[in-house]
Amino acid sequence: MSIAPLSLLDLAFVTEGSNVAAALRQSIALAQHAESLGYVRFWVAEHHNMEGVASSATAVLIGQLAGATKTIRVGSGGIMLPNHAPLTIAEQFGTLATLFPGRIDLGLGRAPGTDQPTMRALRRHLSGAEIDRFPDDVVELQAFLGPVREGQVVRAVPGQGTEVPIWLLGSSLYSAQLAAYLGLPFAFASHFAPDMLQQALDIYRAQYRPSEKHPKPHAMVGLNVVVADTDAEAARMFTSIQQRFLGMQRGQRGLLPPPVDSMEPLWNSAEKMGVERMLRESIVGSPATVRAGLRATQERTGADEFIVACAAYDFDARLHSYELLAQLNQG
Repeated sequence: MSIAPLSLLDLAFVTEGSNVAAALRQSIALAQHAESLGYVRFWVAEHHNMEGVASSATAVLIGQLAGATKTIRVGSGGIMLPNHAPLTIAEQFGTLATLFPGRIDLGLGRAPGTDQPTMRALRRHLSGAEIDRFPDDVVELQAFLGPVREGQVVRAVPGQGTEVPIWLLGSSLYSAQLAAYLGLPFAFASHFAPDMLQQALDIYRAQYRPSEKHPKPHAMVGLNVVVADTDAEAARMFTSIQQRFLGMQRGQRGLLPPPVDSMEPLWNSAEKMGVERMLRESIVGSPATVRAGLRATQERTGADEFIVACAAYDFDARLHSYELLAQLNQG
């Protein structure tokens, strides 16, 4: 069995002892590396008020990534649409698609990607009605990126007619149902919220309504994948993201920390259980271990594509991990 096509998710991690400028430069270098290795797409995610993540101005960063590469698809994984007017996103991604035709993806999320004080700073109203507007906002955005309609008063310029491919992202059943209803590709954020992965995929496929652009469902599964020359080396690299998720459980934000020899002195049993639950969809080890893990995950989920994240502290180790992973799908 061959492994499903592989794409990359990057958050432009800011590591301890480094800074935002270095994180952004590394994100660009990683996109170039991914392109040279044959990955399908390179996505960055919108998060705000997180000192360890430098991808908050997502569309701006996508422009830099696309300008530094030639063929790889570049996009958002995702834009948190409730933070924005659909017209604004249509203009931003219409501009990107005009500058880099055939290479831009627009992944959309329903969550705010931040906390309530930051939501207020983003001028978001904290009402349930705004969240409930998500389906209408997606349809409105599709219209701004589609052909001009007779009598259309407001147009996205650039944007109108660019037909930027839209994906729906989610970590629950809601976006799976909406993606199925609209006939759109769907990506599940199982790399940090795996609990409803299989149920969401089952609902998406069972309820899928074929669309003109997408006659068949296309499901992408998010995974944490860390590959090293040995299982032990990969397990040590993985402790950086384990520490970050431990911090999230404690309500602490911070930079991506260096790896440690053991997590046992750092967490209690309840915290360990919580971190391991959130990171359950992670494949960590040598190339042989990861190959077996990917094949098992593909057989279990039927994924059409994997999008993988590797939050390795050492950038060279991160590059090497993606190189080893790409080699598993070659030949």
